[in-house]
Amino acid sequence: MCLFCDIIEGKIPSNKVYEDDKVLCFRDINPVAPTHVLVVPKKHYDDILDISKAEDGAEYLGAVANGISKVAEADNLGNGFRVINNCGEDGGQTVKHVHFHVIGGVKLTEKMI
Repeated sequence: MCLFCDIIEGKIPSNKVYEDDKVLCFRDINPVAPTHVLVVPKKHYDDILDISKAEDGAEYLGAVANGISKVAEADNLGNGFRVINNCGEDGGQTVKHVHFHVIGGVKLTEKMI
């Protein structure tokens, strides 16, 4: 079982922002901005390549997009925010369960790294 699967199942507590039958959105324990929320599909996919090949992947990616919208609404991010997905070791992915970082609450620069 992976870390995010354990969080989804409630074995590890999280600070939930939004949840429905397909996604869980919770605050990152090491935030890089006032808003740093992880949007995680409840079904396990290793990464964005894995979910994009799955028969039901489009359904879950749509749920992710809805979750991102709910986070932006909950945290009043109407002036903007950033969504980041890390894929694979070279892409900086540390948890092998596809997830998206919603970062905002401050003015972000164009520089990514």
